[in-house]
Amino acid sequence: MAERQIILDTETTGLPAIEGHRLVEIGAVELLDRRLTGQHYHVYLNPERQVDPEALAIHGLDDGFLADQPKFVEIVSEFLEFIGDSELIIHNADFDVGFINAELERLPGRGKLQDYSPKITDSLAMARQKYPGQRNSLDALCRRLNIDNSARILHGALLDSEILADVYLALTGGQKTLSFDAETQHSAGDGQHHTTESGIMRLPSDRPALIVIAPDREEQTAHAAWLQKLGKEDVPQVWP
Repeated sequence: MAERQIILDTETTGLPAIEGHRLVEIGAVELLDRRLTGQHYHVYLNPERQVDPEALAIHGLDDGFLADQPKFVEIVSEFLEFIGDSELIIHNADFDVGFINAELERLPGRGKLQDYSPKITDSLAMARQKYPGQRNSLDALCRRLNIDNSARILHGALLDSEILADVYLALTGGQKTLSFDAETQHSAGDGQHHTTESGIMRLPSDRPALIVIAPDREEQTAHAAWLQKLGKEDVPQVWP
């Protein structure tokens, strides 16, 4: 039987989940026997609260855009079905798992993410073990492992999960091969993403323009501290 793994990433309204912050985006890609299959799951979410300025500067998903998206309760079944009984690979897993579990706990009888996945692997912990004392954010690992992340101007859960798939395979000694034809790919979730000839799925071109709010000095300091907590301290500044 083929080994199925899911590479997963999320974006949120801010930190931490215990203070009521919510998910705004989930992205995941499928590996079968260490090969990208072209199957992916991606959804934006209405968090039913405002996005913090620090989080907005990371992912660019503003309140107006998110207000028209489905709520977590509306997509939970399809999300859990996509994950299936598969290993999850997440960079800084405690962060994403904590937010997903907070969403599941709001829904009676849904349990926790660990009830749906037999194993959750933290690629950040793997990287720290392999490269102790070095920066191991996703951007730092891309530079170290010669992985192209030039499309990563702002964070996006689907794009980050695609990049993490490359990073994970490089960390664990294998190189990805694409086992699908770019013209015949299909997706789970909203079905609005398009595939390039290179086989990489990109966000739709008609996505609303992103709004970036330039922070003051106090906000920049809070932003840097927030990135450090995420293990993403190498994210480039996106404001002028």
